Amino acid sequence: MGDFGTMEDGKGSARNTIHPNFDLVPRSNTSINPPQRLLGATLSNSMKNQLGVGGFSLVVFSGVVIFFVFVFFFNDPRGVIYGSLHSNDDDDDSVTSLKHLAIGLQASERTYHFRRPYTESWWRPNEFRGYLYLDIPPEGDLLPWSEKSPPYRINDNISDILAEVKPGNPVMPRMVHGIMELFREEEHNPDLRWILMGDDDSVFFVDNLVQVLSKYDHTKYYYMGNPSEFVLSNYWFSFNQAFGGSGIVLSYPLAKALANDMERCLRNYGKLSADTMTMSCIVDLGVNLTPNKGFHQIDLHGDLSGFLSSHPKNLVLSLHHVDTVDPYFPNMNRAESLNHLMKAANVDQSRLFQQTICYDKERNWSFSTAWGYSAQIYEKIMPRSWLMMPIATFVGWNPAETQEPRFMFNVRNPPKDDPCEVPHVFFFESIQKTSDGEILTTYARSAPRNLNACPMGGNHSAEYISKIDVLSPAAKRYEIDRSECCDVVRVDDTGNVKVKFRECRINEVIA
Repeated sequence: MGDFGTMEDGKGSARNTIHPNFDLVPRSNTSINPPQRLLGATLSNSMKNQLGVGGFSLVVFSGVVIFFVFVFFFNDPRGVIYGSLHSNDDDDDSVTSLKHLAIGLQASERTYHFRRPYTESWWRPNEFRGYLYLDIPPEGDLLPWSEKSPPYRINDNISDILAEVKPGNPVMPRMVHGIMELFREEEHNPDLRWILMGDDDSVFFVDNLVQVLSKYDHTKYYYMGNPSEFVLSNYWFSFNQAFGGSGIVLSYPLAKALANDMERCLRNYGKLSADTMTMSCIVDLGVNLTPNKGFHQIDLHGDLSGFLSSHPKNLVLSLHHVDTVDPYFPNMNRAESLNHLMKAANVDQSRLFQQTICYDKERNWSFSTAWGYSAQIYEKIMPRSWLMMPIATFVGWNPAETQEPRFMFNVRNPPKDDPCEVPHVFFFESIQKTSDGEILTTYARSAPRNLNACPMGGNHSAEYISKIDVLSPAAKRYEIDRSECCDVVRVDDTGNVKVKFRECRINEVIA
C-alpha cells in the first residue's frame, strides 16, 4: 500500500541480467526514396530555364534540406514529436493492441516463490512484451526459470544514489528506477506506445487495458492509474496519484521524459513512498493523473465478494493485493481462484464483473449478476441504485479504523438476519459456448442462506434455487456507456434459473 508492493531489498547487479528467452524486436528501417528523383519530378525544364542554373540549384538544395528535416524529425514510427502530425487514418497499426504495450512487474526473489502462480495466471508469453524485475538472482524452485513467467531482469545497482539520499526504505527508489529500466529495454521497439508498471501480487486484464488505451493519443503525455479504494491510503499519500500495485500506465513520450529525468527525480524525492515519488516527478513534467476506476489497488482485507459483485461500470483493469484478501472463490486457494477467474476472463474480459440487474416480478425477486464471478437473488424488488452499492463483506487496510468514510464509495451493511436485505449468493462455476453462438455461464449456490422468506416480497423463498444459468452474447462489449439489461427466462421447480442478457431498449427503465 502506498508503493508498488511489499518487497525485499537486495543489492542489484550493476547491469540487468538478460534472460536467454528474450529476443529484442529489431527496429524496422524506413525506406526513403532518393530526394533527387522526388524533386526532379516537381520541376519542369521551363522552370529550370526561368530560374537559371544558380536559382535552380538553390531550389533543389532547399528542397533536399526540407525533405531530410521532415524525414528525420517527423518520420518517427510512434509520431512522438508532434501529436498533431501523427495520423492514424493511413496506418494499418493505428488501433492500439497488445504489441504496443510493455509491462514491468516489480518483485523480489523472496516473494516470487509463492506469488509466481498469480502472475502466470494472466501472463501470456509471446503475446506482449514485459519483464519481472528482481532484487537478486533467482534461486531454488525458481530455477530453471518458468517459460510461463515473464523473462526476469535484476534491478540496477543504485547504491550511489541511495547513499546520497538515505531513504527510509531503499526499496522505494529501486522500484521507481525500474520505470527507467523498463523504458531502456523497450525504447528501440518501434511498436512501443505504452508502458505499464505493476507488482507481482497483482492481476492485470490486458485485453481490457488495450481497449482503454486505444481511446487515448499515445503521442501525448499521459499518466494513468487510480487512487486507492481506502480513504486513509489516499489521505496518507495523495488523492492525486496512481497506486502502483494496481498499475501505473505511461505513454511513450512521458515514459521517455521521466526516464531522462530519473536521476534528478530520485535525488529530489527519494525519501517518499514509491508511488508518491513517481507522481511528484511526473507532476514536475507538467502532467497530472488521468484516473480510471478499472484499476484496483485493493487496500482492503477479508472477503472481497461484496466489492467484486458490485463492480463500477468500468472495464476491470487490475486487482492488487491478492495476498491480503480471501481467495476470490470459496473452497479454493488463491492460485486456484485466479485460474478459475481467468476461465471467464479468457472468454470475455469486457463483461468480467460487469453488474447486470433484472427482476422476476411474479415472485418479487431481484437478480444481480457480476458476469464471470457471482450472481445474487434478493427476495424483494430492489432499485438498481441500491444494488450498485457493494455489501461491506470486507474491511479497510487498517481494520481498526471504523470512522466513516472508510472507502471511496458507498457501501451497504445489511443486518445479517434480515431476509429482505441478505441475498442468496451463487459463484461462477463454468463457462461454455452454445450451439446458438452465445456464451453460457453457470453460477452455483455457495451455501444455504438459512433465513426465512422475505415478508415484504410476499414470502417467496429462493432457498430452493441451486443454480443460475446466464446466457450472454458472444460479441465483446467494450463500449459500456450503458449497462446491459436481462430477462429472467425460466425458474424451474427443480431449482434452476435461466437469465438472458441483451442490450437495453431505447428508453427502457431497469425497475
